[in-house]
This record gives sequence, C-alpha cells and structure tokens, in this order.
Amino acid sequence: MKKLIFLFVFVSFNPLFAQLSGKVVDENNEPLSDVNIYVEETFQGTVSTKDGYFELDIRGNLTKVNVLFQYMGYETKRLLVEVSQLPKEENIQLHPESFTLDDVVVNANENPAIRVIRKAIENRKANKAKLTAYQADFYSKGIWQLDNVPEKILGQEVGDFGGVLDSTRSGIIYLSETVSEIYYQEPNMKEHIIASKVSGDDNGFSWNNADDFNVSFYDRTIDFNAAMVSPIAPNAFSYYDYVLDGVDYDENKLLINKIQVNPKRPFDRSFSGYIYIVEDTGEIAGIDFKTNGRATQIEPLEEIRFQQQFTYLPSIESFVMNAQTIDFSWSIFGIKGDGKFYANYSNYNFEPNFAPKFFNREIISFANDANLKDEAYWEQMRSVPLTNIEIADYTKKDSIQELRKSKVYLDSIDATTNKFKAFDIVSGYSWKSTYKNREFIYDTPFPLGVNFNTVQGWNIPLSLTYRQRDEQNSFRKYWDFSTKFTYGFSEEKLRPEFIFRKKFNNFSKPYLILSAGERLEQLNSSEPITPLVNTVASVFWERSYMKLYERRFVEASYSQEVFNGFRGFATLGMEQRNHLFNATNSRLWVNNPEGFTSNNPLDPFDETSISFMSHRLAKLRLGGSYNIGNKYITRPDGKYNYPNENYPRLSFQYIKTFASSITRHEFNHLRFRVNQEVNLKNYGTTYYSVNAGTFFGRRDGIAFVDFKHFNGNQTHVETSSTYVNSFQLLNYF
Repeated sequence: MKKLIFLFVFVSFNPLFAQLSGKVVDENNEPLSDVNIYVEETFQGTVSTKDGYFELDIRGNLTKVNVLFQYMGYETKRLLVEVSQLPKEENIQLHPESFTLDDVVVNANENPAIRVIRKAIENRKANKAKLTAYQADFYSKGIWQLDNVPEKILGQEVGDFGGVLDSTRSGIIYLSETVSEIYYQEPNMKEHIIASKVSGDDNGFSWNNADDFNVSFYDRTIDFNAAMVSPIAPNAFSYYDYVLDGVDYDENKLLINKIQVNPKRPFDRSFSGYIYIVEDTGEIAGIDFKTNGRATQIEPLEEIRFQQQFTYLPSIESFVMNAQTIDFSWSIFGIKGDGKFYANYSNYNFEPNFAPKFFNREIISFANDANLKDEAYWEQMRSVPLTNIEIADYTKKDSIQELRKSKVYLDSIDATTNKFKAFDIVSGYSWKSTYKNREFIYDTPFPLGVNFNTVQGWNIPLSLTYRQRDEQNSFRKYWDFSTKFTYGFSEEKLRPEFIFRKKFNNFSKPYLILSAGERLEQLNSSEPITPLVNTVASVFWERSYMKLYERRFVEASYSQEVFNGFRGFATLGMEQRNHLFNATNSRLWVNNPEGFTSNNPLDPFDETSISFMSHRLAKLRLGGSYNIGNKYITRPDGKYNYPNENYPRLSFQYIKTFASSITRHEFNHLRFRVNQEVNLKNYGTTYYSVNAGTFFGRRDGIAFVDFKHFNGNQTHVETSSTYVNSFQLLNYF
C-alpha cells in the first residue's frame, strides 16, 4: 500500500516537461543577461539571469526541438535538442551581429536613417493593428535593491530596513513574482493573476502586472510619469536625430536596420539608444532605449533602460513581443539602489473567442489562492530562474517572517517602542499591541496645531484614539473610537467631541460613523480659510477673516460603494447652532486702533450684532459621487479603484432640514458638481470644476449659516496647488 501511495505521489508531482539549462556568454566569455531563449515556432521560453544562467522547460510530446538564443545586437543561435536526452546543460556563446553599411546606398543629400524612420512613422498604425486581439500566458518578476546605505541621514539613524541590509549595508527591499493569463482586444487589456509571490510576506500580493508592461512604441507617447515621445511618433523629428548604424538579415531573411536614436536636447521627454526596424514594412523588431530622471521628471532616477525583444511569426506575418525588461538606478539623500522588472510572454493565441461583455472595468483579478502557491508550483511555472541572491532573499525573509509573527518578538518590539518619554506630552505618543492588532494614539497640537481666532483666542486641540485593526493588522477592516478636545484660552471653554468609526470590509468599503459633541465651524461651509492662514493674518495684520459659530450635535453617517465607481452616503443628525461673539479684541502684533472686526460678517463693526438666531434643527444629507469609466483591481483582500482620467467625476448632494425650533429655517437644497483633471501630455495638466445648485420649497427664511457662500480669498495666500473651485480676491461671504 505504501509503495502504491509513493508511486501515486511521484507520478502526480513529476513535472510533464524536460529541462534544458546552462549559461549564455558573449564573445569574451562574459555572462549575457536578458537573452531571450525559446523553442522555435512556439512561445515556450525564458530569459537569462544577470549571471547568464537559464532554465528552459520544454513541454509537450516533442522528440526534437530547435531552441533559439536571441539577443539584440547579437547573432541568433539555433540549438537542436533531443528531448529524450533532457535534462542536460548547454553553455552557449553568442557573437555580435555583423551590422554593416556595405550594402547601403548612401545619398549625400539624405541621411539613410531618415528614410527608414519615415517608413516606420508612415506604417506605425498599420503595424500596431496587426495584433488586434490575443490571449497569452504572462510571467513577471520585479526586484529593488539598495547599495551601501549610509548609517545616518541628516543626523538620523537609518537602521537596517527591518533586517534587509547585510554587513555591507546592501540588500533587496522588494522581490516579487506573478504568473497570470492576459487577454487583449484593442484597446482593452485584462489580466487574471493565478499566482503571486512577495518575498517576506506570505499574505502579500504583488503589484507587478501586465498593464505596466503594456508599452508600445507605435504610440505617439509612452506614459512614464511624463509623456515620453516615441522615436517613431509623427512629431519625432522635432525631438530626435537618427544615425543608421548598419543593416543585416535575420534568421527569417528579413533585412533589419539598426538605427541609433539621439535626443536633440538632453532633458527633453525622449529616449536614446537603438531601434531595430524592418526594411520595407517599418515594423519594430527590437528596442533598446535609455532615459533619465530629468526627462521623466523623476529627479531621483539616474537611468532607466527599456528592452523589448520580438519574434517573427510567418503565420501572422508580424513580430510579436516575447520578452521585456526594465532596468533602473536611482539615488536620493545618499541612498543608492537599482532594480529590474522582467516580463515573459508565452503560449499566444491569436484567434481568441472573447464573450461580448468579457472586457469590462475590471482590469486585473486575482485567484483566491494566488498567494498560497507552494515552492513546487513556482519551480514548475517560473519562466525566469532565480539568481543566487534572489534565492537567498526568499530564504532569509521567510525565516525572518516567521520570527516576526511570533508573540514573543512582537511584544518585545512593542515594549521598546511603547516606552513613554517626557517629551511625548508635547510631541505625541502611541501605544501598540501589534500581536493583538490594537493601538492607542495621543495626538498633540504642536507645533502647527496651536492657532488663534477671535472667538476662542489662542486655542489648542487634543485627541485620543483607540483602534482595533483586522487580523492582518491592516485598515481593510477596523474600528476606532476617538475623542477630541479643544480649549480656547480667551473664551475659557473646553469643547469635547466623540467619534466612533467602523469599516466593515475592503470591497464596497462601507463605513459607519457615529459622532456627538460640540464643535466650532465656519459660517462659510466651504471653509475657505485654514486655521494656520487665519492665525498668520490675525497675528501679523490683525485681520480676523474666520467667522465661527457653535454646533452641538449628535449624528450618524453611513457610506459605501453601491456599484462600480459610485459611492453613496447618508447622514442624519440633530444639531443646536449658536451664534458666538468675539472673546478677544486685543492687539497681537501691529498697532491697529480699530482692532478686530466682529464675528458677524454682515455688520463687522458692531460687536453686539448677530448673523443668525440660535436655533435647533434636524438635518438629512443624501449624496454620492460617480467616477465615470472607473477601472478596478479585484484581489482576495479587497477592491482597488483606479479613476479613469478620460472622464469627469460627477457628484451630488441633497440636504433637507426639518423639526427646526424656528420653522422658517427649514429648507431643501440640491447641488451638483462636475470636475476633472485633464492630462494634456507634454503641454501639462489642466483642471476644471463646474458647480450648480438650488434651494427649493421655502427660501425666504433660510439662516445665514446655510447660505451658499463661495470659496473666496481675501488673504492673497492660496494653499491649494490647483486653484480650482476657489475665487481669488472674492469676499468670503
């Protein structure tokens, strides 16, 4: 019986493939990384590692196969492999391709590269349209490394990044892999991630995805933080110079032009490097480009390199991408590092049969067990072998992770960080029980929380919060209870506020908030002036722009995503609203004989006047916002939205007041808003916001505090970065 069980296990887990492994070197016996290695006329392939090492799994009932070793700038090598002799090792040496200008007819009046680029520009749309739909398997790997990290930055201890750094203060801070299926039908892409692995985090999900690698230089621009201009864009001649480096016939007898691309200006949104273009058709056969942080507007980025390798398929008469790598290096505050992202495409199906509504707003989905795959699965499915340093990182972080999950370790860390110091009274304090996923937070106002207004004088807020997180110690589900106290020294009054908040799940993200207490709010509900700006205006210019009233309330609020892109909310509360008078009129800095204006913007020079009668009422607010075309990612731990920048955001709110102690203050109000951030590519970004609203029913007795006051500005200081939805130099009331 035991023998039968052993035989069953052996047969079940013995992989149905044979493996060819080895090392790829150049003409000087130096390792070649990122060599594209695949079985001819298939998309079973892999890529060599930084050390030149490769492992190629050959699947299917094959007896003999040709394995191709392809690398841009080098001759493609074909190796005949007897499958019955596998597994075996083969070391491969590649030699530079003999690109030459011997057969190029040079016209003294024309750069020969210009003719090729013009053909590529002319045919770029047609060449991209050759692949309008496909299905493929996709493997990706991402790695970020730190090198020689200083022990201190600006006098502050850096630490070892949670055990990541070794004795040379170098190490991997991010290592992740994914295995997925991708589906494409112009212009839509969808991905289903079957397996996801993050070094040091068994519960983690990789953020590597096929959409990030969906880079086509047939497009006018390539979005990489900035809109980078493609070397074959219609306006490319304004950004690039071109040099024909040579021509050569590939293994398919196609004439390939190797063209050097140079930016006209060093920090334009452009690339440098080589593009390989097919004669006559203008099709891209390979990409090897570089750019830098100034061009991409990511200053810490020193250099980034894009490599795309293609395979020509006679059956569809087109070049198809089978491998892509993105290398980068960066430096900031004395910390240097580099990284790399691999992408490998295999098992293409160019005649997929997609259901009519297969492509929707869900761009990425994860299998429920995506982060639960064992190492045997990864050994079988990993198309790019791990390097020694990557194997060591997985091993090290797995052992560290188990230790750091233990109660003894977590309690020991908490015992150190939870120590209370005298200065915490001023700077704030937090207490944690990481093992039980709970924390207590004491927030202080120093230094920017101490403010001045004429109702309270100098005032100080103070808050206490107790929070219970979910089992993963995250905010996917949690609840907390907080209290906030604000004391005004001139008013000599303490105002308390109590808030209970609960998030139920991370998919529709429903929140329940119960609150009660006393709060000072601005008469202008747009809150056009911040406490800091008002404090500066009051202290240095004796201008009391912020006008306040007291709100005593009890309130319940609920919100959640009702359907994709639309989030609704409902709030019901009872409140007492009281007019307030200035508690101080003392000069602070300048000698202004008039002092501050009153707290009534309708009569600023009469300290005894009021802007509304104190009253009590109930208020119902219903509303929502809708991101048109909202895209999203679904993972086992939640739904993650990505607003579609091509469409605006719509929002509305209905307000009804009732049961008022002054009947004429009851009203109905409806407001709408449309706003959008519009990306103009190389011309920058613009924003717009359109607002409309109306009061209906009774209008003649609405309290001043409920008027529609606009977001004005009388201080000549603007704290918003966009200036949208605000009116400079307009009065606040």
